[in-house]
Amino acid sequence: MKTEKKSIDKMKTTFLNSIIKKENFLIGLTFLFLTLWGQNITAQTQPNIVFILSDDAGYADFGFQGSKEFKTPELDKLSKKSIQFSQAYVSAAVCGPSRAGILTGKYQQRFGYEENNVPGYMSKSGITGDDMGLPLDQKTIADYLKKLGYKTALFGKWHQGNADRFHPTKRGFEEFYGFRGGSRSYFPYDENNPTVKNEDRLERGFGNFLEHEGYLTDELATEAISFMNRNKENPFFIYLSFNAVHAPTEALEKDLRQFPKLKGKRKTLAAMTLAMDRAIGAVLDELDKLGLSENTLVVFTNDNGGPSDANDSDNSPLSGTKANHLEGGIRVPFLMSWPKQIKTKGTYNYPISSLDLFPTFLTAAGGDVNEIQGLDGVNLLPYVKGENKTRPHKVLFWKKENRAAIRNMDWKLIRFPDRPAELYNLQEDISEINNLAVQYPEKVKELFKQLFDWELTLERPLWQLRREFEGKAVMRMDNYRKKKVQN
Repeated sequence: MKTEKKSIDKMKTTFLNSIIKKENFLIGLTFLFLTLWGQNITAQTQPNIVFILSDDAGYADFGFQGSKEFKTPELDKLSKKSIQFSQAYVSAAVCGPSRAGILTGKYQQRFGYEENNVPGYMSKSGITGDDMGLPLDQKTIADYLKKLGYKTALFGKWHQGNADRFHPTKRGFEEFYGFRGGSRSYFPYDENNPTVKNEDRLERGFGNFLEHEGYLTDELATEAISFMNRNKENPFFIYLSFNAVHAPTEALEKDLRQFPKLKGKRKTLAAMTLAMDRAIGAVLDELDKLGLSENTLVVFTNDNGGPSDANDSDNSPLSGTKANHLEGGIRVPFLMSWPKQIKTKGTYNYPISSLDLFPTFLTAAGGDVNEIQGLDGVNLLPYVKGENKTRPHKVLFWKKENRAAIRNMDWKLIRFPDRPAELYNLQEDISEINNLAVQYPEKVKELFKQLFDWELTLERPLWQLRREFEGKAVMRMDNYRKKKVQN
């Protein structure tokens, strides 16, 4: 009887263990399904982000900005589907610092990146050569998006440090196809088109230098399209950082033929702009083909004002150019589209900053900007959706060595090293023709003090250009001021 009882008990135990195993299997299977389902839902709700940045373009040199000379049909088409910002600003009037602000969401002067990093042109009193770069203690938007499950890629210009430690693939970008420096030829480097600068050479990933074939603007779009196809099942972040239309002014013959009435640099610039527009159109068309357009946040803007003396760009109706704090140096074209979330179209008229891209992208991706200290940008989504009717920024600042500017509401003060400060009311005088400093001395004092209080929160510049370039910046500014029309 005991043997029989043991046998029955063993059968019961085996049966119960079998049930427990099945239950555990079912529980595990259910957990796995819910996890995968949750990930799939997250992937579906997180938007793809395509950030397109042009380089040194003129404020007026796009069809959607009113140009009758230049042809930008693809961007014009995008503008009709977008919010167009009439008062969009960058945080610096030159490339490197402007991009540092975009990548970090902070005034770049807070971490000493106040000036362009151009080896061979720098003062010996600061960091020089390849040691200049985005400080390693600064996290980029790509770092944060990568943690949120995004596939991240940079195609084109980096200009945040030439040394290996500053490399894009070590700053949050999983893929890189571009060049480390600030400018390069649009055509391949070879014996007929040589370069001695390693940072100018085209690089895939880290350290794999191999020149392209054809025209670089087209190649960057092709790489972005390839990346989208390889990562269409995941949320992705693309930073499409064109070197167009930065010098050298080089265009394809087929594009030059599109502008028979233009001459010289202006003709070449128009052709380069057309090529960039075509490349942008190819990327946007691919989003449509992949069925991704509805849930893709697309932003197009420029890194600073056009250097009119160098490339014949037109910043009208703004005074000034790249490298100075008149509106022509810091106000830029800006388009934002996200069909799934931003239903309104048209023009947004309050001032915004390129610093706002970081918190906007992070929030759209499901991140929490409140967990990050020191951001100067704001999330633009409540403003463009009409949920917040106030101004995103009451005050904006700019600084380069002794030169600086502050915009408080519609008042703008510009501080110079070689003359008294100037005061403008931008609501009434977008071209900064009527200096009101004499009429409103108390407003000048108020803004001077507010600007100085902000400067007290900043780090000392880690590097600076040689002093001689300050004089050249002032000459450029004076040569491209708008004048009063005489009756």
